[in-house]
Amino acid sequence: MTARDTVEAAPSTGSTAPHGEVGRGTLLGFAAYGLWGLFPLYFDALKPAGPWEILAHRILWTLLFCVVVLLVVRDLGWIRPLLRRPRLLAGTAVAAVLIAVNWVVYVAAVTSGNTSEAALGYFLNPLVTVALGVVVLGERLRVLQWVAVAIGVVAGVYLGVSGGRVPWVALTLAVSFALYGLTKKKVGVSLDAIHGLTVETVVLAPVAVVLLLVVGAQGGLEFGRHGGMHTSLLVLSGLVTAVPLLCFAAAARRIPLVSIGLIQFITPVMQLLCAVLLLDEHMPRERWIGFGIVWVALVVLTVDSLVSLRGARAARREALPVDDCPR
Repeated sequence: MTARDTVEAAPSTGSTAPHGEVGRGTLLGFAAYGLWGLFPLYFDALKPAGPWEILAHRILWTLLFCVVVLLVVRDLGWIRPLLRRPRLLAGTAVAAVLIAVNWVVYVAAVTSGNTSEAALGYFLNPLVTVALGVVVLGERLRVLQWVAVAIGVVAGVYLGVSGGRVPWVALTLAVSFALYGLTKKKVGVSLDAIHGLTVETVVLAPVAVVLLLVVGAQGGLEFGRHGGMHTSLLVLSGLVTAVPLLCFAAAARRIPLVSIGLIQFITPVMQLLCAVLLLDEHMPRERWIGFGIVWVALVVLTVDSLVSLRGARAARREALPVDDCPR
């Protein structure tokens, strides 16, 4: 997918924000996920540029965008303290590699006519994230969460058997993004969204330069060869990457986590619609059935989240204040 993944702001789990802030956060959330849902059309328009060239442009122009924003708002005070935190820098470097893998696989899927499989990856992502919480963080799952993960496994097995091959694109996108989120959680939430994205693109910038040199040496560099519109779209890839990320960061501070979880499904639904209705991709019956199984798992996961939130709110209402005053 996309950089929907680079946010480090902790989403609110409650609903104590003022009504106006909640409404603004909801609109920003829809804006972020709506823009990500249109990414297939954007990256399809970048052809004949290949995925490696697109990845390089996306990294370098995103870095330039972040630097300009930071200079305009004079937000540079966080850099020196960050350099004194090697663990955070190392974790951010790992996150950069993971998001780069996610980006290049996603772009390769779109430009090769496999947008529907990419959408499947982002449907699977919440299930993979839950599974990683158990395996890596030792978190305990509720019954409905176990049911959702089990249904997700059934969907993956079915898609692999019915399609005659493992859905590597979907699995790579789901796993890389889930690992990216896990890495962010392990290194902490010390960086704002734009700070984290800046560091990640700084880490990846040398790789991007090498990619452009290699692609250029092989005669495959498409930048500037297909008119002003195509060139402008490549340059704007930085803006396109950063804007939905910042919208999501702002939304995550204003609305509950459950709301974010529900809104996120807009993206793969839109991606699937783009693939079938606008990019003329063929969806075999087996893949539709696989999608259906995944959707059942997501419904179960959503119901569990809503029930858990309702229970937490009820517990808070029933809690009695404790008198800690010394006597």
